[in-house]
Amino acid sequence: MDASALDDDKDESSPGLPSRRRTDTSDSVRVLKPRRAAPADAVRPTRAEVNLAALRHNLRVIARHAGRAKVWPVLKADGYGHGAPAVARTLERAGAEGFCVALLEEAVELRDAGVRAPILVMGGYYGGAYEEIVGRGVVPVIYDGSHLEGLARASRQAGHPVDAHLKIDTGMARLGVRMRDLESFAAELARFPEVRISGLMTHLACAEAAAGSEGSGFTAEQVALFEEATTRLARAGVSPQVRHVANSAAVLRGEALFDAVRPGIAIFGVSPLASGGALELRPVMRVRSEIVDLRTIEAGESVGYGALFRATRPTRIATLPMGYADGLSRHLSNCGHVLVRGVRAPLVGAVSMDMSMIDVTDVPGVGLHDEVTVLGSQEGLSSRDGRDALSAEEIASQAGTIAWEVLTSVSRRVPRFYREP
Repeated sequence: MDASALDDDKDESSPGLPSRRRTDTSDSVRVLKPRRAAPADAVRPTRAEVNLAALRHNLRVIARHAGRAKVWPVLKADGYGHGAPAVARTLERAGAEGFCVALLEEAVELRDAGVRAPILVMGGYYGGAYEEIVGRGVVPVIYDGSHLEGLARASRQAGHPVDAHLKIDTGMARLGVRMRDLESFAAELARFPEVRISGLMTHLACAEAAAGSEGSGFTAEQVALFEEATTRLARAGVSPQVRHVANSAAVLRGEALFDAVRPGIAIFGVSPLASGGALELRPVMRVRSEIVDLRTIEAGESVGYGALFRATRPTRIATLPMGYADGLSRHLSNCGHVLVRGVRAPLVGAVSMDMSMIDVTDVPGVGLHDEVTVLGSQEGLSSRDGRDALSAEEIASQAGTIAWEVLTSVSRRVPRFYREP
């Protein structure tokens, strides 16, 4: 176990941490550090175990696919649920050359955790916190005139130019300068010499699409538009030093590599490719709990809210202290599974906020305090018991969602334990 990661994580989650207040000419803005359950304070047996060796392994796999491109892991949403500060420190030591987040608050958290690598803030909403951006030494992604005004003002106050990356909308229709507005935005940019465009980016919409599918050609179309945008902006006097486009799927396919890549879910061991490519990736998170109650119900008796499950035989019901507030989706009610003694046990009844019930009738030797694996692999307790694994992809399929949501839904009240196998 990485004791330093645990100690640092506890500091970050301690109650009563001061907020930081920055003031601009319009209003007062507070940027608060998020809080999470600390391992040292854990009472419940429900926890997430993060395998730091697997994390470093995945970085090496992605770097191999990326070729000469720099690898900037995406650590938004608390590092896809894995705990961004400890993950960032591990990846920084392992050679990651920068990080991407969605929110300024996430960048602040990483800086406060001691991360010194470049941090790109991609979400585009900065409120009035431009002084915080400049003071923290983070790089914002911009696409709107108001961004230029705010950054220029903060730059003048700081007494030095600021760097930003410009986002182009090549078909996502979410954020970014539209192709028809490139020249007008470049003209607007010329009014603010304090803002230096050091990077150019776009966001792929269909990189995960299988070959021959409806969306498979869309990535090529987006890349072509991005190349066109690069040329047009250069004519208008905007020539960034670095360009980046590729997400996890594009990196694993070897597409749109440019100068840097932005892998997200692949860093955490999940391949976004429909074909299941890059099988050498290793899952990083394992979520486990324990049985806290065992009882036998008779045929016809019900389980849980709404009596959604009724026993058809004498049934052994186990309760585990984890529910949808912890990231165990309510959509898994009566259809999901967990692992007990290496054997699959079905979730029965409705998954409630803090607890869930499972049918362990067919699990030999089950007892109180037996480990329950909700995500990841589990070995049986003896040679007679089995071994199995529940992947984020399988859980997502059962819950009618995607692996990204499975990982990011593991809530902050579930403490993260960082392990070095």
